[in-house]
Amino acid sequence: MAPVLETLADLVRINSINSSYEGGPGEKEAAAYVRRFFEQRGIEVWEQEVFPGRNNVIARVPGRNAERRIVFEAHMDTVSIKGMTIDPFDPVVRDGKMHGRGSVDDKAGLAAMMHAVADIHASGEAPPCEVWMAAVVDEEYSFRGVVKLCEGLKADAAVVAEPTEFKCVIASKGVLRWRIRTKGKAAHSSKPHLGVNAITAMARVVLALNEDHEHMQAVKHPLLGPGTCNVGVVHGGVQVNFVPDEAVIEIDRRLLPGEEVPEVLAHYQVLLDALMKQHPEVLAEMEEPMLQDWPFQTGEDAPIVKLAREVLGEMERDDGVCGVPFGSDASKFSRMGIPTILFGPGSIDQAHAAVEYVECAEVEKALGVYREIARRFV
Repeated sequence: MAPVLETLADLVRINSINSSYEGGPGEKEAAAYVRRFFEQRGIEVWEQEVFPGRNNVIARVPGRNAERRIVFEAHMDTVSIKGMTIDPFDPVVRDGKMHGRGSVDDKAGLAAMMHAVADIHASGEAPPCEVWMAAVVDEEYSFRGVVKLCEGLKADAAVVAEPTEFKCVIASKGVLRWRIRTKGKAAHSSKPHLGVNAITAMARVVLALNEDHEHMQAVKHPLLGPGTCNVGVVHGGVQVNFVPDEAVIEIDRRLLPGEEVPEVLAHYQVLLDALMKQHPEVLAEMEEPMLQDWPFQTGEDAPIVKLAREVLGEMERDDGVCGVPFGSDASKFSRMGIPTILFGPGSIDQAHAAVEYVECAEVEKALGVYREIARRFV
């Protein structure tokens, strides 16, 4: 087995379920493994505390130009193992695929980046600019690891590992999640006219959101398509013989590059205000966002994009640039003004799946792509 695959297998054996999920131990053991990997090779490495006991690990290879830096970043945490139908921590290789939780999201990219940096160091030839490899925590829950990493960070490019099917991704949607609450008046269900049904009011809200979503489909981003709005959770009522006095929905809105959270929320407030004016029995209020993450887009003419496509072209794998609908750490680098791409082995379709896996050959090839980018980025 190739060394990069041995490292990937070691990482899969480590339970690094995000500690915000039930039973998750967090990334401590994975961080210790990553740190040892670099220490054993004589590469400068340090930790950056994000939460108590949950640290980012950062390795550094000096470059010929100390004024410039490229950052390679991958996350160490995984989602829950609930619903998996294979042993989540046994990195079985079958039909050229390595299985296990985190195998594709994101330990394949992490292992490939670790070995790319190790190869650069072992070559004895300093790269054109300083190279950082950051293994971060908490991508799968609230992105606190990359947010901490970006505090005061100066870099000229970033490459973020995610399963992109070996494609150069330069755009992704952002996400905004919040609640809308409707208020009513409780009464006995035998005399509903004495109350105000909050669920009925919420039904009007949901229909208005759905109509607005249909209008949204007319505006399409060239790489990402339209924005989306999904009502994913609904709560309401106490028991069947009560007129419910409250109902709550949770909304997931995917943002396109150029959309800003305040303007998007203002749009939905206008929608609610119009609905309440038309239907006085509807009393609805929006709550503060539960989660917000920005979209990102990097120009096709950015040096990091050109170089990545050049390297992929040499491997006869350049399929042009593309966008993805899912969020990642990339948007935080982009928000800092750092030109950023997403690139990695495997498909997002296998991430979080009951049977998660990654093609071993793609992991080895990704190592080569990361190494060449690090070796040639100026």
